[in-house]
Amino acid sequence: MAVLEVLTGSGLAASAGLNAYIPLLVMGLLARYTGMIDLPSGWQWLGNGWVLAILAVLLALEFVADKVPALDSVNDALQTVVRPTAGGLAFGAGSTSQTLTVSDPDSFFRGHQWVPIVAGVALAFGVHAVKAASRPLINTVTAGIGAPVVSTAEDVTSVTVSILAIIMPFLVVIFLVGLAVFVPWLVRRLRRRRRERREQLAAARAAAARAAGNGVGPRP
Repeated sequence: MAVLEVLTGSGLAASAGLNAYIPLLVMGLLARYTGMIDLPSGWQWLGNGWVLAILAVLLALEFVADKVPALDSVNDALQTVVRPTAGGLAFGAGSTSQTLTVSDPDSFFRGHQWVPIVAGVALAFGVHAVKAASRPLINTVTAGIGAPVVSTAEDVTSVTVSILAIIMPFLVVIFLVGLAVFVPWLVRRLRRRRRERREQLAAARAAAARAAGNGVGPRP
């Protein structure tokens, strides 16, 4: 069913926008050790042991870097190319694979193999752009405390959506709709909190300046 193929690819690409390596690693592990996904011939390399090991190492590095304030923004900048590329690979591999719910994966994309890759790149880049733009706001508002919390939530979400995209792709719709609603709300809230924080700091500085002008303050 074409809709399921698109949902599978979309879920995997969106997951790559949060973490480039999780959906690729999930697909590779499930293809190598379970019967939940059967990768097409052009994507069999994802189940190779060496590829899985490299993805695991890269995931470990990403896991640490994304949880350190300031370093997470540097990591996001470096991932601007990696995550969309991974999204294209994830969409291309996932949407053309045989899974528990997709039995004829070539029927929709036959003759247009570039379509899922381009769609995956675009979707992953969109999710990555939102993630990269919101992280500095989160760090500013929470004084850096929110970085590891948000990053862990993103990792858990990426794993969950990657698995759901393969075994229950129709649930990906809920994630995509929720993402479209939640992200704008979160960005507006963070910007409002940052503006309030700046206003509070400005008011405190003004009060201190007035106190100094009136001769109020600690005496030598």
